[in-house]
Amino acid sequence: MLNATKPKLTRRLKIINGQTKALEKMVENGQYCTDIIRLSLAVQKSLQSFNQALLQNHLQEHASAQFKSGKDKKAIQELSEIYSLSNK
Repeated sequence: MLNATKPKLTRRLKIINGQTKALEKMVENGQYCTDIIRLSLAVQKSLQSFNQALLQNHLQEHASAQFKSGKDKKAIQELSEIYSLSNK
């Protein structure tokens, strides 16, 4: 993982963790449904942002190296799997 990426991803995960804990408390406290949904959607956006940053790191660090070293089939397979998972 690129040195600059790791702290950013760790920070995002801490934010997501805080959001999910807040969601749990909201459900336990019986808060208004649309308020819970708003926070749930924010968590989903946060996860999308995390995944985007992680994918960018993977492309810069690993996929580009795989293409350069002749392991392009492996890189294509990995990226195809990620693409398939993201469209389910």
